[in-house]
Amino acid sequence: MPAPEVIRAAAAGALAEDRALEDVTTLATVDANLRGTARFLAKQDGVLAGMGVALEAFRQVDSSVALTTLVREGEAFSRGTVLAEISGPVRAILQGERVALNFLQRLSASATLTRAFVDAVAGTRAVILDTRKTTPGLRDLEKYAVRCGGGTNHRRDLAVMAMIKDNHREALAREGRSLADGVAAIRRRTPGIPVEVEIDSLDQLEAALDANPEWILLDNMTTTDMAQAVRRTKGRARLEASGGVNLETVRPIAETGVDAISVGALTHSATALDISLDLEF
Repeated sequence: MPAPEVIRAAAAGALAEDRALEDVTTLATVDANLRGTARFLAKQDGVLAGMGVALEAFRQVDSSVALTTLVREGEAFSRGTVLAEISGPVRAILQGERVALNFLQRLSASATLTRAFVDAVAGTRAVILDTRKTTPGLRDLEKYAVRCGGGTNHRRDLAVMAMIKDNHREALAREGRSLADGVAAIRRRTPGIPVEVEIDSLDQLEAALDANPEWILLDNMTTTDMAQAVRRTKGRARLEASGGVNLETVRPIAETGVDAISVGALTHSATALDISLDLEF
């Protein structure tokens, strides 16, 4: 679960954006004393993520709202499942509804897509990694959703891990420096930080290995070249495959023997899950 302050801030920001406490329709048409119960209902199969922040939205609208979760985070559910129940003032339920659903639908979508990728590589050594291709301001929540789906978080930000990508290589070359020079410079400046080097052809592999990084990223390479990279690396660095990965290609990539496969789609392209909030009196 993300840190409590992350959840509180995300809910507060979304409620402020929606001006939930100024809901001109609800405040005019719903009596302040009217109470009811609402149920989150799954309209399709999925994996749950984000109920904590969804329910926090209701708490911030009205702390008297009673919340009961019926499905655990990271648990698979089928269409027709009631995921949670909310009881309390109808005004509060309606004011928080859209914000709660936005979080729940999108985070559960990432968890569901992640689970599909994880299942697709079952039995291989490869783990499924996320990327930094996240919604601005929601990275910790979206990376949490990936964990709920069984994926592994990788390089949360620019400070926890170094990655020499193609543009960095060009900058180094412009100054007459090698990949090894770049890795050495990172280790001098930030000792203990893991380093990854990106390559896009086998011709670059030996130079990357000589630089002695912890990780080498094989970007948009064929499975034939990936398999050869695995054989030539012989465990000297961990190998991550990336680029154009989908549910049809991920299994063949995993079977090359790479250690990990990164999939940006887990956070930038997951389609919102169909979940409704049904109110009863």
